[in-house]
Amino acid sequence: GRMTNVLSADASVANYDDGQYETFAVAAGRSSLDLERVEVLRGPQGTLSGRNAIAGALNEITRHPNADEFEGEVRATYGNYDHLTLEGRISGPITDQYSASLYMVWDRQAQGYIKNTIPGRPDEGNVLNDLYVDAQFQAKWNSHIEMWTKFQSSKWFGGAGNAGAASGGWTPADSPTYEWGVSATGLNPGYGCTRSGATGATANTTVIPGSMVSPVADPCSNPAVDSPWERQRLVPYNVRLPKYYANVTHLTYHTDADFDIKYIFGTTYYDYHLYGPTSPGAGAGVDQFAPINSYKVADFSGLTSGSTISGQESFEYREENSFYSNEINFISTGDSPLQWVVGAYQFQQHYYQPVYTTDPNQPQWNQPNWFAGAVCAQTGGVCAPATQFRRFDNRPANMATSYAGFGQIDWQINDQFKVAIGARYSWDRKYGTESVRLLCYGVPACYGIPGLAGLNTIPLEVQGGYSFISAPPASPFPAIDLTEVGTVVDSGASGLPTGVVGPTVYTPDGFARRAYNANWSAVTGNAGVDWTPDENTLLYAKYGRGYKSGGFNIGIFTVLSFAPWTDKETVDSFEIGGKKTWNDWLVTNVAAFHYKYNNLQIPISIVQSSGGLAQSTTAFYNVPESVSQGIELETTVSPIDNLAILFNYSYLDAHVTKGSVSDPADPTASAPGAQPLYTDAQCAASYGVPVPVTLASPNPNALCTRDIYTSGTAPGGVGWNKAQNLRGNQLPNSAKNKIAVNLMYTWETDGYGTFQPSVSYIWRDKQYGTLFTRSYNEAPSWDQVDARLRWKSEDDTYEVIAFGKNIFDTIGYDAGAYGTRMAGSIVAPAGTCGSANMDLSGALPVCNFVQGVNGPTGYGPIRGAAGGIAKTYSVTPPATYGIELHYKFN
Repeated sequence: GRMTNVLSADASVANYDDGQYETFAVAAGRSSLDLERVEVLRGPQGTLSGRNAIAGALNEITRHPNADEFEGEVRATYGNYDHLTLEGRISGPITDQYSASLYMVWDRQAQGYIKNTIPGRPDEGNVLNDLYVDAQFQAKWNSHIEMWTKFQSSKWFGGAGNAGAASGGWTPADSPTYEWGVSATGLNPGYGCTRSGATGATANTTVIPGSMVSPVADPCSNPAVDSPWERQRLVPYNVRLPKYYANVTHLTYHTDADFDIKYIFGTTYYDYHLYGPTSPGAGAGVDQFAPINSYKVADFSGLTSGSTISGQESFEYREENSFYSNEINFISTGDSPLQWVVGAYQFQQHYYQPVYTTDPNQPQWNQPNWFAGAVCAQTGGVCAPATQFRRFDNRPANMATSYAGFGQIDWQINDQFKVAIGARYSWDRKYGTESVRLLCYGVPACYGIPGLAGLNTIPLEVQGGYSFISAPPASPFPAIDLTEVGTVVDSGASGLPTGVVGPTVYTPDGFARRAYNANWSAVTGNAGVDWTPDENTLLYAKYGRGYKSGGFNIGIFTVLSFAPWTDKETVDSFEIGGKKTWNDWLVTNVAAFHYKYNNLQIPISIVQSSGGLAQSTTAFYNVPESVSQGIELETTVSPIDNLAILFNYSYLDAHVTKGSVSDPADPTASAPGAQPLYTDAQCAASYGVPVPVTLASPNPNALCTRDIYTSGTAPGGVGWNKAQNLRGNQLPNSAKNKIAVNLMYTWETDGYGTFQPSVSYIWRDKQYGTLFTRSYNEAPSWDQVDARLRWKSEDDTYEVIAFGKNIFDTIGYDAGAYGTRMAGSIVAPAGTCGSANMDLSGALPVCNFVQGVNGPTGYGPIRGAAGGIAKTYSVTPPATYGIELHYKFN
C-alpha cells in the first residue's frame, strides 16, 4: 500500500472506483449497501485496464441501478462510543430505456476511542460527522449503445476521525520536553523531562525556575505509557473534508463484429484539511513532548526576566487534489478460443499540498527578523514581511501525467490448457514547484555555533561562566530566518539535484522556490498458463513484470531536500498455484510466489547528527535489491450441513538482499544485529587527519560523519555515524505468519426466519516499521476475535445484526513500530555535562547527549524509552459493538 502521504509518490496498490483510478484508498471501506462486490487482483497489474500497479489492484464495484423493478433499503446502526449510522438506497426503472439509483449515508461518532485527560480538550480517535451521496443513471438506447454514469459527493464536518487523524501514533513513554533543542527545525531535540522530578526541564539551567505553565500537575507523566486510549494533548487533531466531487462514466458500443468498444471517463476533486500538534522531530511521535503551555528561558545577556517560549505550536496539512482519466478498450466478445483486449489510458493530476506550523502565542514568529544583512542577502538585505505566525511553511504545487497502451490475449488451446500473454508500455511525467520558508527562534544553534554561512558574526560576551550572544535589549531572542542558509534549505550552490530544474530563487515574500521535472517509463507484461485436468481442478503458473513510477520527496515536512528525486521501482514476479474442489465439503486454494524487487521505494529518516545547522529529512530510499516470497493457503470446510469453516494461512519471507543506509535510531551501528560497513579506523582515515574539531564534516567524500551525541574515536571524542549493510533485514510491515479463521452456521427455522452466528479469529506475527530489524522497530504479534449474530426474516424484508469487533479488547498493530532516539543538546555550564559530550568548539558551551544514556543531571531515563529510544506504534481500534437494523422494500 501507500507508505507516505507525499502525493508525488505513487501507491503500490491501485484503487479503482467502478474502473476509475483513485489516488487514495478511502472508498474501499464503504458500506455493503452501496457495494456490489470488491475485486482483489494480486501481483503486477496493467495489461487489462487502468493505471499501472506494481503490487495489485482493488476495484470497488458499486450497486448499479435496477432496470427491471423498483427496490430500496434503509439501515440504521448504533454502537458504543455513541456511533450512529443512517443510510438508504433506492433504485429502479424510469422508462424502458432509463433507470437510476440514489444512495446516502450519514455517519456520526460523538465519543472518541482516545480520552484526552487535559480538561476541556476533546476526545480523539474515530470522532466522525460525515455525509456521502451517490447518484447513478444508466441508459440502454438500443442493442448497440449503452451508458452508465455516477456522481458522488462527500463532506466531513470535522473531528479527530477519518484518514490522517491521530497520525502521530502511540508512543508508550513518558513525555520529555524538547523546546530547548539545539536543532533549528526541531529535529534531534534536547530533552529534559523525567518523571521522578516535578517538571524535569527545570534541570536545564537556562529555564527560569517556577516559570513553567502546564494544565497538568506533572507534565512528564504521560498517561499513554499504560494505554493507547489516553492522551494529554494541548493541541488536538481535527480532520475536515469541505469538498469532494467525483464522476465516473462508461460508454459501451456493441459492434456486430464480435467485439465491444468501451470508453471510461473519470474525474475527481477534493479539498482535505488536517490539523494537529507539531511533531518534535523527524520520525518522532507527537506524544513525545510534555503538555507545557509556556515557559521562560534566560536570554543571552543573562537577564532573569527571560523570554517566553510557547508549547502550543500546531500544524495544518492540506491536500487540494484533482485528477481525471480517459480509457478506451476494445474487447472481444465472441466464442472463439482466442480472446483479446487492447486499450489505451491517459491520466492527469494536479495537486496543491501545503503544510505549515503556526503558533499565534509566539509573537516572534510574526516579527521582522534580526540581523537582516546576514540572512537576507538574496532579497537585497531586507528581510521578508511577517509570516502569519508560521515557523515552517511549505507549498508544493505539482502535476502528474501518465500515458499507457496495453493488450492481452487469452488462447484456449484445448479443454485443458489456456495461455495468457499481455504487454504494456507506461510513460509518466511529474513536474511542478515547491516553495519553502523556515524560521528559528530560541535555539542556540541559530545564534552562535560556527560554520553557519555568516551567522557567527555576532559579538560575544561572557557572564557567569556562560558564553552568550549579545542582543538588542528590545529583542533578546529574535526569530531568525533560515530560508537562505545553504546547509538547511538547498540553494543549489553545490549543484542541482536530479530532477531539479534551474537554481533556487528567493521571492519577495521570503520563500525559497525551485522547480521539478522528470519522467520515467517501462515496458511491462505478464505470461501465464492454466491447466484444468478436470472440472474440479485448476493448476496455474504465471510471470509478471511490474513497474512503479519514480517521484519527488517534496512537501509534508521537507525543506527543499538535497536529494528529492526517486528512481522507478520494478519487480519480477513468479507464482504457481492450484485451486481444488475435493468434494462437497472441502475446497482448497494454494499459491507459492517469489517477487524480486529492484529499487524498492522505502521512506527512511535521514537524521543530521554532526552538529550545527544542517538538514534532517525523510527520503525515499531506493533499496537496490530485495525479495518477497512465500506461500498462501485458503480452505473452506463444511463438515456438516449449514456449517462453513474458513481457514487461511500465509507465510511471508520479505527481506533486503542488497542495500546500505544509516539507522536514524542507531547511527553508530552499535545495537544488536547492526552490520556497520566500516570500522572506526576506516571512518577516521577517510575523514582526514588532522582536522579541527570545530568542523562537523570536513571531507565531503568521507565514509562516515560524526555523531556528536555519543562518545567515540571521532574528532572531539564523539562517535561515528556509519552506514549499515541491510542484507537480511526484513522489509517494513512484513509479518512472517498470518492466520485467519471464520466459523459460520446457518440455522433455518420454520416460521421464525434464519439465524446465522459467526465468529472470526485473526493472528498476525510481529513486524517492523522500518528497514532495520531491531527490537525498537518491532510491533509484537497480536490477535483479535470478532463475532456477529444475524437474523433475517423469511420474506427477506427485515434483518438484524448484533456485532462485536475485537471483543476481548486486545491491542493490535496495523503496522510495525519505529524507534526514535532521544538525542539532543542543551546549553550548560562548562564541567557540568557529566559523562555526556561537551562541545566547546563553538560560541556556546553545548552539552550533547542521549537521554537516559549519557545525559547530565536532571536528564535521566524516561519510562518506555530503554536505551534512549522511544517506540511509536500504529494501533487498531479497541472493542466496538452495536446493532444494525435493515429494512428492504420494493
